[in-house]
Amino acid sequence: MNSMSGRGSADGLPEWDRCAVMGVVNVTPDSFSDGGRWFDTSAAVKRGLDLVAQGADLVDVGGESTRPGASRVDEEEELRRVVPVVRRLAAEGVVVSVDTMRASVAEQAVAAGAVLVNDVSGGLADPRMVPVVAATGAPFVVMHWRGFSEDMNSRAVYGDVVAEVVDEISARMEAVVEGGIAPERLVVDPGLGFAKAAEHDLALLAGIGRLRALGRPVLVAASRKRFLGHVLAREGTPPPARERDAATAAVSAIAAHDGAWAVRVHEVRATADAVRVARAVEGAR
Repeated sequence: MNSMSGRGSADGLPEWDRCAVMGVVNVTPDSFSDGGRWFDTSAAVKRGLDLVAQGADLVDVGGESTRPGASRVDEEEELRRVVPVVRRLAAEGVVVSVDTMRASVAEQAVAAGAVLVNDVSGGLADPRMVPVVAATGAPFVVMHWRGFSEDMNSRAVYGDVVAEVVDEISARMEAVVEGGIAPERLVVDPGLGFAKAAEHDLALLAGIGRLRALGRPVLVAASRKRFLGHVLAREGTPPPARERDAATAAVSAIAAHDGAWAVRVHEVRATADAVRVARAVEGAR
């Protein structure tokens, strides 16, 4: 099943008969894993269509790097990068989500055809985000977030990381619902790599069941992240980001097995296979 056949449910969330594969299109010069490769509109659109051909169910378009230490791009530039790509992919029938912390970008992207707003700040970075998304009626990803990329590493302090992340997401969900977004339109994301050390990311992956207990679909975005480099390191040296795709596919299989709604990845083919294998094994139980 490809992105053209994702079914909309009554709550507006796309649905598939297994864990979905969200392919990433970074329209940025400075992403940690593929910065600059898809920076102009035509290249980004082609990349999105290629990801669908490789098995992506939906494509997440973003114009601002959120790697640790990244500085913010200005609003006009983010709009210039993102909206034309969303419009052209949506016109091709692709299920598109927009990866942004800005209400104006979310609003214009939804108007251009995006069906999901993926805000890594969970609506905290821009006070207009929640009312704007509520007005559009689009589903909204509430990610666990403790601050902007410039200083998020200093916030990676936890006693029980799974309990604290679940509590903080739960509180954020309540605030978002109070702001007008229907609870059935929420997706939750543990925010792997955002104010997390490797041991925190691994604990959260092991705790997907506790995140699912919040009662909403879970998005897992582990692709190429630092904790995978940590796991794969030899003699203390992690492999570069683009050499972490097999490890990413392994995480995708685990997440799918544990009931994730979708996994967000840079390279789709191996993960598309992984979620289908997980579904087949589940079907054989």
